[in-house]
Amino acid sequence: MKNRLIFIIAGIIFIAALAAAAVFKFNQPKKDAALENEVQFKTETEAPLLAEAVELEKKSDFTGLKSVYQKLINDFSGNKDVGAWQKKLDETNIKIILSSQAVPGLSQEYIIQPLDNLTKISKQFNTTVDLIKKINNLASDKINPGKKLKIWTGKFSVLADKSQNILMLKCNDEIIKTYNVSTGLNNSTPVGTFKITTKLVNPVWYKSGAVVPPDSPENILGTRWMGFDLEGYGIHGTTSPESIGTQATAGCVRMLNNEVEELYTFLPQGTEVTIVD
Repeated sequence: MKNRLIFIIAGIIFIAALAAAAVFKFNQPKKDAALENEVQFKTETEAPLLAEAVELEKKSDFTGLKSVYQKLINDFSGNKDVGAWQKKLDETNIKIILSSQAVPGLSQEYIIQPLDNLTKISKQFNTTVDLIKKINNLASDKINPGKKLKIWTGKFSVLADKSQNILMLKCNDEIIKTYNVSTGLNNSTPVGTFKITTKLVNPVWYKSGAVVPPDSPENILGTRWMGFDLEGYGIHGTTSPESIGTQATAGCVRMLNNEVEELYTFLPQGTEVTIVD
């Protein structure tokens, strides 16, 4: 009787195992099919977004283009092209600022008044003469009363990350563009929040008391200097572009010349620069 009971229990276990295997085999293809459908869905929805981006760029609809690239980056974060999309998003953010398109909450129209000049207007709105000229396609500082200007009113700031050797241009806490930079050798770039107090085009470099002129290949400051309220430190260009992305400076933040020139256009004196490890 006892042996018979053992055989019955063993039979039940065997039948249950067969049933479980059958269920697993039945369900597994469905799971794989669902995964394939998900991958196919992502592949199918990516192409229309890219096509939409092409059309929006043709129409210079930069606000719409920004939304498309944000969606591509968010929805397809594992895609091999996400780095290229991020670069396009950065470029689009710059185009939005420099275009004639109004941006609610970040720009405003200003009518030039008698006795106005660009320096006065830039101080009124805490911006730069260079940015006003670039946005409004002004070839000189001469302006005429009654003319309308687009003025960017968003507040710029800078965040530099020493561990990644990157610098982020921000506007009202939104990252506008990320640049690769060089920081201090042996982690010598100071950490903290500083303010830009001086701005120079084609700066002279003083090396051990000697004057190194702007056009000298030995002038490591490159084409722009934005000095901090911490003496001796700032953001500048370079004569050694191959050093970008490494810790190579005496403590300053070094950028490619064309990129520091772009940044220089946006940042007025008083702009906050935060540097983190």
